[in-house]
Amino acid sequence: MKTRKLGNLQVPAIGYGAMVLSPGIYGDIDDTRAAAALKAALDGGATHVDTSDAYGVDGHNERLVGRAIKGRREEVVVATKFGLAIPEGEQSRSQPVGFAFGELRVNAEPRLVRRYAERSLRNLDTDVIDLYYAHYPDPGVPIEDTVGAMADLVRDGLIKHVGLSNVTAAQLRAAHAVHPVTAVQNEWSMWRPVDPGLLSAARDLGVGIVAWSPLGTGFLTGTVQSLGEGDFRHNAPRFSADNLAANNDRYAPIRSLAAQLGITPAQLALAWLLHQDDHVATIPGSRTPSHIEENLAAADLTLHPDTLARVDEALTTFEVTGGTLL
Repeated sequence: MKTRKLGNLQVPAIGYGAMVLSPGIYGDIDDTRAAAALKAALDGGATHVDTSDAYGVDGHNERLVGRAIKGRREEVVVATKFGLAIPEGEQSRSQPVGFAFGELRVNAEPRLVRRYAERSLRNLDTDVIDLYYAHYPDPGVPIEDTVGAMADLVRDGLIKHVGLSNVTAAQLRAAHAVHPVTAVQNEWSMWRPVDPGLLSAARDLGVGIVAWSPLGTGFLTGTVQSLGEGDFRHNAPRFSADNLAANNDRYAPIRSLAAQLGITPAQLALAWLLHQDDHVATIPGSRTPSHIEENLAAADLTLHPDTLARVDEALTTFEVTGGTLL
């Protein structure tokens, strides 16, 4: 697997987003199937595994990852996040999002950061977290204060690298002034461009970008025609029946280009994204080993400048119907 540098942390160009392995995301799934998917990802070279204490119930997703990396911990970069799985009795603040329910509840107060980390360490059954993210900025807490508490975790050996997720350029710059930020994780794909200001700030500061939802929550695979019962994407406006049909129609030129190149739409979407910056890494998630293998093969694709130009031209007419997740 080709690698990318996130700050001074080296990771595979294509890692693995484990969120899809907990029930209630893309519908039901059992732990046996989840374990098989994680094994396929690690065996295929996707040794940058991303999770969160908020995925699944009571740390379910982190515990899945912890079991998967047992016996091979040294080969894996483990990334997790905090701030949404708020301890009982603690207050929370509203973070508006584009989902149908309209908000997430966040608490990233400095006094809770160590408590969050210690819980994740137990769930993951490890003594250190390689890359630790504040999942969302807390509207009631300066980002500098949250990162100051994360810096204490680095000093004490609980985490190796500080990350931020879903932040603005200004928040990144303010945080980086307190402690070096290794990576920013933000949504970025063919149907959700990265904020140019955030990309510029990351480049200026030497911060890598981890693109979450690089396949548009599955849409860019070109295979999503409808959603099953219990699929979390029912909360995303872009996946309503009418919007999904319209978006599939508008995405046809990209699917056609992938066919001409002899690759899948998912591979084209991932390869295109990796060509956007030398310090971007992706974390697609899939439950199916064959799809995981397909995704990982995209790391070896080199797209000709003419192909990239054709993609960009097609994307200029790809007006997405329905709101975004953030």
